[in-house]
Amino acid sequence: MYSYFHSFHSEWLKKRRSAASWLTLIGALLVPIVMLISRYDSGGLAAANRLPHLWENLYARSWQFMAIFLLPMGVVLATSLITQLEFRSNAWKQLCTTPQKLTTIFFAKLSVILVMLLQFFLLFNIGIYLEGVLPALAGGITYPTERIPFMALWRANGWFILDCLPIVALQYLLGLYCKNFLVPLGVGLGLYVASMIATQWRYGYIIPYTYSTLEWLGNRSSLSTSHFHVWAAGYSVAFLVLGYILYITKKEKG
Repeated sequence: MYSYFHSFHSEWLKKRRSAASWLTLIGALLVPIVMLISRYDSGGLAAANRLPHLWENLYARSWQFMAIFLLPMGVVLATSLITQLEFRSNAWKQLCTTPQKLTTIFFAKLSVILVMLLQFFLLFNIGIYLEGVLPALAGGITYPTERIPFMALWRANGWFILDCLPIVALQYLLGLYCKNFLVPLGVGLGLYVASMIATQWRYGYIIPYTYSTLEWLGNRSSLSTSHFHVWAAGYSVAFLVLGYILYITKKEKG
């Protein structure tokens, strides 16, 4: 366990050499900032802050743009950047000579990506909260009177996180297996484009990059008896196991 935490700390420090941290911060706050500006420009803020279901409306409007475009794209880019650090710096052989198991390295790198994903969601939800309260704190606008439905919003966040896990697992697999950064990035972008086309298809749920869009649309009618959350969990486990086997059995790590 000590070896794992030491490896995690090392991988966490290495991410500073990539743009992944800035991508997480900017990607999480971009939509809330744009939505806050649009709220000011549209007028009627005082009345809007007194409306029922204020937080649900802010949440839905913000996720409209995040779920369809920024979230899957951000996961593809961030996972590829973190996974490819050793390839770009030619440091895989050096890493593999350290006194730690390959399993430890594999899960430490994956943990860094998952923690960054949680950071993204936390920052995004803070941004949505600031959408509602900043106008009131600036003065002249009534502070939102409606109680924040924490349980409902966190439950929705949990489903979105699950929807992202197949993308993380597949991009992680490709990033560890392919030396060229463009290969996992190209595959991820290609599957994202395919998911946009397949969203309204009856069997679109077989493409794992569709789940965040389906989550926002609430489109479960095409799944008949199969819930796409089950597909998301299944894909995540399958890609993770396959990625682990390919990584462990790969003769040349660098």
